[in-house]
Amino acid sequence: MFSELHCKTNFSFLTGASHADELVARAVELDYHALAITDQNTLAGVVKAYAATRHTDLKLIVGSEITLEDAPSVVLWATDRQSYGRLSRLLTVGRKRAPKGECWLRFDDVAEFSEGLLAGVVPELAGPKSSLAHGEKHPRDSAPLSQQKLAMFGERFGDRAYLLASLYQGTDDAWRLQQLAKLSEQTGLPLVASGDVLYHSAARMPLHDVLTATKHGTNVIAAGDLLLPNAQRHLKTIAHYQKAFASQPDAIARTREIADRCSFCLSELRYEYPKEFSTAQETSMEYLTRLTWQGARKRYPDGVSAKVKHQVQHELELIDELRYEAYFLTVWDLVRYARSRNILCQGRGSAANSAVCYCLGVTSVDPDTTDLLFERFISRERDEAPDIDVDFEHERREEVLQYLYEKYGRHRAGLAATVVTYRGRSAVRDVGKAVGLSLDRVDALAQTVNVWYSESYSDGCKLKERMSEAGIDAESALGQQIVHLTHELIGFPRHLSQHVGGMVMTEGRLDELVPIENAAMEDRTVIQWDKNDLEEMGLLKVDCLCLGMLTALRKGFDLIDQHHGDRFNLATVPTEDVATYDMICKADTVGVFQIESRAQMSMLPRLKPRCWYDLVIQVAIVRPGPIQGNMVHPFLKARNGEVQPNYPNDEIKAVLQRTMGVPIFQEQAMKLAVVAAGFEPGEADQLRRAMGAWRKSGTIEKFRHKLYAGMRE
Repeated sequence: MFSELHCKTNFSFLTGASHADELVARAVELDYHALAITDQNTLAGVVKAYAATRHTDLKLIVGSEITLEDAPSVVLWATDRQSYGRLSRLLTVGRKRAPKGECWLRFDDVAEFSEGLLAGVVPELAGPKSSLAHGEKHPRDSAPLSQQKLAMFGERFGDRAYLLASLYQGTDDAWRLQQLAKLSEQTGLPLVASGDVLYHSAARMPLHDVLTATKHGTNVIAAGDLLLPNAQRHLKTIAHYQKAFASQPDAIARTREIADRCSFCLSELRYEYPKEFSTAQETSMEYLTRLTWQGARKRYPDGVSAKVKHQVQHELELIDELRYEAYFLTVWDLVRYARSRNILCQGRGSAANSAVCYCLGVTSVDPDTTDLLFERFISRERDEAPDIDVDFEHERREEVLQYLYEKYGRHRAGLAATVVTYRGRSAVRDVGKAVGLSLDRVDALAQTVNVWYSESYSDGCKLKERMSEAGIDAESALGQQIVHLTHELIGFPRHLSQHVGGMVMTEGRLDELVPIENAAMEDRTVIQWDKNDLEEMGLLKVDCLCLGMLTALRKGFDLIDQHHGDRFNLATVPTEDVATYDMICKADTVGVFQIESRAQMSMLPRLKPRCWYDLVIQVAIVRPGPIQGNMVHPFLKARNGEVQPNYPNDEIKAVLQRTMGVPIFQEQAMKLAVVAAGFEPGEADQLRRAMGAWRKSGTIEKFRHKLYAGMRE
């Protein structure tokens, strides 16, 4: 069976022209044994490929094509966990010595980290027709490839070195294969067939031309030899390779040989969290338990209620079972550090459903006065790391980030990446430039296109309307090409940026889990995976976010202290000040965090918040879910006494009473599934997640029957 060993996704930015899942699906369709994802100088796309192969029989091989300053490019494949770590460290070395977005490596760097890695040298043959390989030429490739450079790989890698042979269905294929076979014989590097793949289907060649033109700052017409001469850089049938390499059948067989030598799977990267505060006398879990009960006694000086005791014990048992104790200790330490420096901070999000977080001082939601649903935060069924968001003063958040860098070291900590993707305006702009529109017409077209986020443009009708507004005939060949290419490009990754504050820390070397690179900002280093990749791999991320309102509060506290001598903090500010609520009811809320938008300000005089929980509802109800779910008017009518809530039973009343019989919060949807349909708490969280992903076909339908049947019963 055939394995494709040299394949780039669109995470080889502006080079690969297919998503990882498209490549995987096509490889499965072609009955490949394995597919290697070998993006250029990065591992940014491998998690997407891993997720796509999880429920298939296709074997995923993890690798990367490394470009070298003093030697030919080489594809490196990880055979086991240790060699994967070396590949990741190699990429980190190249990325950290170069500016953002670049990677500077030499052969000696590869040699240093070569143990356990397989190497496939990528030859550039300098023949009269070698332009058939176009698209990725390097200045050094204009000279004939010397046997000496190839021999370096053989000497270093031994029987782990191969020579990649790619044919592009040009008129010189026979000559090319003959030359490669001769090089293989002369250097002792076994010949291996590969497609040097850039997209899953030949139909993606026009999009690849657009990416190439964009990469080089030109247009398709002027790009000339930068473009590929044909569409043959796609995944092909096994029969095609057998015919193309009929004179070198061993080159086909070796693809299976290499695939079988690569036993590494990304699933081996889980559960490498820092072992926080673990000693010979006390484990991390014992330390967390002690801190939690100490905090509970401080929170409740008059005694911890039976309700809180039960909730804390339940959470600690689940934290212990799922091995998340290090995560909670990391966040506790972070908050402790900030407060030791008088930096205002506050945990928020789903962590507010945790009594443990409250006792540790991370959040301020009292479990004794609120119905918490811990499974909204952590559940057995979800099998993924918890996510605690902590806001810090925006002017001092950098101190907290640098504390983490110093505590764990640059090799153990880094910011998560954010993948900047093409949306409507950026896609149509780059397509317009690439097809040769004048800058004036490109700008005019881009100005008519809003950022496409929630709308579907599958039929292109709205884009066609806006093209007409920009003076472009949407029905012309050029207009149809722009529509088609724009749709293909939307959702493609454009480049990596840094997450707003998601820090990843590990017990071992972070750079052996994922490559680390320089951010544009000084003293910031970023890993190559985004938050979705981290969730897929179950890796730790702590969100250290910045909030301008906390800075404003800090300055306000300082002014009060300066003039009146009263030391306020977040815990001692009066919560039900009448004059403040009078202002809120009049929508006098410019500059007030969470309730200063136009939508919020228009709702305030209608809802008339008079207490803290009213504000909680106010913030939640002006959201797409309650609005599209027709929950706003029923709630306002019930609140104003126009209708009386009707509860089928006391259990449902307990869930909905505080919101006048109208479900507004995600937690309420979960609790209704539990008390009214017989869901387990973890199942209810899966329902919540499915509701959030309703656009994805099949995610919500699987819960519909169970929910309806359970409610009827």
